[in-house]
Amino acid sequence: MAVTRAPGGVGFWAAAWVVSQRGIRRTLRTPQIIVMGLVQSVAFLLIFRYVFGGAIGTGGVGYVDYMIPGLLTVSGLFAGMSAAVAVAEDLASGYVDRLRSLPMPRTAALAGQVAADTVRVALILTVSAALAFAVGFRVHAGWGPALAGLGLCVLFGFAFVWMFVALGLLTANPQAAQGVGFLALPLSFVSGAYVPVETMPGWLRGFAEHQPVTVMMDSVRVLTQGDAALAHGTGYYVWRALAWTTAIVLASATVAVTRFRKT
Repeated sequence: MAVTRAPGGVGFWAAAWVVSQRGIRRTLRTPQIIVMGLVQSVAFLLIFRYVFGGAIGTGGVGYVDYMIPGLLTVSGLFAGMSAAVAVAEDLASGYVDRLRSLPMPRTAALAGQVAADTVRVALILTVSAALAFAVGFRVHAGWGPALAGLGLCVLFGFAFVWMFVALGLLTANPQAAQGVGFLALPLSFVSGAYVPVETMPGWLRGFAEHQPVTVMMDSVRVLTQGDAALAHGTGYYVWRALAWTTAIVLASATVAVTRFRKT
């Protein structure tokens, strides 16, 4: 970050911390944001576990153990969607303009917003993971790798929070931002989250195999179920997931910072 302190003002990290606290308080004062995120995650969990699970073959891995890593990855993606609406609302309400008038680095506002939304994503993922064990999910590769898999889900959610923040700044309208957020639906369903990509048509399989959601859920799957769950070793999937996450953060943050400075 080129500017770490505004003239006569506070530093970048101090300003980002204050903004993130405001975002966390806003979430706590509107608990329906977390509740709706959990309801969506639980609904998908129950539907695919008890309605579709018996009809979907996953080879040597039980369906619940196959599906949960994908569900957690998608939950992190969906949990980040509200970041687009929050940023657009801040622009429309004049909150961002008030921040601009303060002696603080402008990009600290973005960093604080992303940090607050990532805390919310982590909370939703933690509760979703706990519920997964209640419906039969089990770890077969040790608790250390499994916790690393949960950490990857949070990191992936962090990356998509940046993407949704960028989309919220580009739309600058709460209603439009909410609509744009649903562009995440194709990424979640055209993936290996709920069904093996091998069952998809050839023209669709290539996209489903290599898009970021599938890459991330494969890494979480191998961390929770072991190398036998997939064709390659753990390192292969984890490094691919980290590469995608880094690319998403860099691209989204660049767009968000550029747009924020122009608005």
